Amino acid sequence: MFTIGDKVAYPMHGAGVIEGIEEQTILGTPRRYYVLRLSHSDMKVMVPVENSQQVGVRYIVGASDIDDVVSVLHSDSTPMSDNWNKRNRDNMEKLKTGDLKEIAEVVRNLLRADHRKKLSTGEKKMLNNAKQLLLSEFVLVKNISVDNADQMIEDAVLEGIEH
Repeated sequence: MFTIGDKVAYPMHGAGVIEGIEEQTILGTPRRYYVLRLSHSDMKVMVPVENSQQVGVRYIVGASDIDDVVSVLHSDSTPMSDNWNKRNRDNMEKLKTGDLKEIAEVVRNLLRADHRKKLSTGEKKMLNNAKQLLLSEFVLVKNISVDNADQMIEDAVLEGIEH
């Protein structure tokens, strides 16, 4: 069980700090919720305490894990399917895992693809969502601004192209 002040990551939403634990009655059923303020926006998310583990809420990674993620961003791109639907499904599955290295692969591959040839609207949206997930955790772990985290990610991905 998490406590107020814990820094956690919520798959598909990003990382943030638990600001409170509240009881709410929804459809006649009282439930306890974690109130999570996301680090990359001013948004608050409520996550039911009872199924937070099942939906993948976890403590944020450590600094050495962020270094590993930067290595993934810097490494060679992995092949992506030419079929848009398959590529989209594969990328979405990686994002749903909540694993930062998987998310970093999606960001790296799509950012480089966008650098070569502009992405479709759907893939651009996926890139932005994936990048927000990375940014949110970078901000909390490195204690840096969103802009600095964004620059760090961009630099790692684009430097990898030149090598």
